Amino acid sequence: MSLPLAGIQVIDLTQLLPGPLATRHLQEWGAQVLKVEPPGQGDGARLLYRSPEEAAAGEPSGFFQALNQNKASWRVDLRQAAGRAQLLERVRGADVLIEGFRPGVMQRLGLDWPVLQAVNPRLVMVSITGYGQQGPYALRAGHDINYIALSGVLDQMGTPQGHDPALPNFQIADLLGGTLAAVSGLLAALVGAQRTGQGRFVDISMTEQVWRHAVIARAEAHSLGLVPARGSSLLNGGAACYGVYRCADGRHLAVGALEAKFWYAWCDAIGQAPWGQRHWSLGEVPGSAVALETRRLMAQLLAQRPMAEWAAIGDRIDCCVTPVLKLNEVPDHPWMQGDH
Repeated sequence: MSLPLAGIQVIDLTQLLPGPLATRHLQEWGAQVLKVEPPGQGDGARLLYRSPEEAAAGEPSGFFQALNQNKASWRVDLRQAAGRAQLLERVRGADVLIEGFRPGVMQRLGLDWPVLQAVNPRLVMVSITGYGQQGPYALRAGHDINYIALSGVLDQMGTPQGHDPALPNFQIADLLGGTLAAVSGLLAALVGAQRTGQGRFVDISMTEQVWRHAVIARAEAHSLGLVPARGSSLLNGGAACYGVYRCADGRHLAVGALEAKFWYAWCDAIGQAPWGQRHWSLGEVPGSAVALETRRLMAQLLAQRPMAEWAAIGDRIDCCVTPVLKLNEVPDHPWMQGDH
């Protein structure tokens, strides 16, 4: 069976992370991707996280290679009339064009949506920006940390004891708000184009997409009439059944026993069956003094033995308890065995 996007032609004008990863997904599903870079340095990802060995060999960084392997490459200066004409010729046979410039850049180049649509009415054009094509922040520079800050997500991260938000080493806005939102939007537009012959412009604001996907936190804030403080609600540290615990060796255990059956199985397995009745679904309100006391007791117990011993118990029963792995431990962990 051929891959689902076999025959789809994609022109990728993006750099760094969100767009290139989006088109890598498309390429993995069979699309033919043409990566377009300007003369000179090209995509800034070529130098990002570049090792001394890669630099000595004149190779781009492993980061760049992971995002762009198996894509066709084309260097062209779109500031020149000849370069723009060459791009427009390629657009005639393309299905998708994706770009990540600030709003207005494609228009100044004479390559904005009305122009591209006139050249190829079936084209799907995707623009990934921090704040969308319009609005007071449209022209502002930003990065992942800014987008998750302005979407209210960064403020939700951290421990109850900490006064500051915790900065994740996972680019939530770039990957969810940019990459995955762009992929889903362009795939929907592609289906429409194939059914109607009419392409579509897909405007992706990474900040808006993160805000839209903060479904649980927003629903909780709506129901309570306020934004829950860290450590006061079901999913941010206010319940013993869902949290991260420090073990005797300094490693951590992730307990995700949201359902009562999992919580009871875990409590029973660690010799604390009575705690199984102390659960949010049985009336223990997250963030209450009683709930925080249950959490304290669990933390006190788990701090007495190394993480591996607790994780071994979690492996034996169905209870949603797992070790917090380090990145270099993931490839050898049992969950990674098999075809991925």
